[in-house]
This record gives sequence, C-alpha cells and structure tokens, in this order.
Amino acid sequence: QVQLVESGGGLVQAGGSLRLSCAASRRTFSTYSMGWFRQAPGKEREFVAAINLSGRSTYYGDSVKGRFTISRDNAKNTMYLQMNSLKVEDTAVYYCTADIKPLNTWFPQRALWDSWGQGTQVTVSS
Repeated sequence: QVQLVESGGGLVQAGGSLRLSCAASRRTFSTYSMGWFRQAPGKEREFVAAINLSGRSTYYGDSVKGRFTISRDNAKNTMYLQMNSLKVEDTAVYYCTADIKPLNTWFPQRALWDSWGQGTQVTVSS
C-alpha cells in the first residue's frame, strides 16, 4: 500500500475553480495507477477520474467530463485534479486512491482500489 494525503479542498462559488492535490508517500509512485472518487452526504462514493502510470491515458465520470482534468507529476509523487466550472452538485468529500494494477476497465469500481487518502471537503455554494 501507499500513503496518500489530499489537499486543496475548500469553499467556492458556483462557476469557480479549485485544484486538488494528492501527495503519495512512496518513491514508487510512478508504478501506481491513480484516481479520484467523491462522496456526497447520503450518497455512495462515485468515480470521478483516473490516470495511468505515464499520465498519457485519462478517464472521467460522465458528470465531470469537460470540466475536470486529472494529471500527475511522477517526479513530485503528486497527482492533481483541476476542477473548473464547479456546480453545487460537485459538493462532496473528494478521495485520492491508488493501486498497483495497470489501469483498464476496472477503474470505476471503488472496491478494486487498494489505497485511499483521508479525503478533502469541497463545498460549492450558489
């Protein structure tokens, strides 16, 4: 497993932007598939985005396509989520996740990811 720490959450108005960061503890960060999930109150944790080892392949949940961008900097052991055009319905706790498995069709399944961060709150006000 790898230790993950999210940061960058906060309160923003609808239409605004935030950038989340996920710092990983291991220098083998570049060998992990990475992803973001989110969980709103009373709802299940849902897939947001995933990125492969090199960063060249990215995948997004339908609700964030065109607004969010996932990226990674393997030299800094850090993953990012740039969130633009935020909506009230984006309000949730955002979790960073990692797994040693190569990224393929399994990535939307929460139970198949191995390591999780503690989460960071994002609140979008109207």
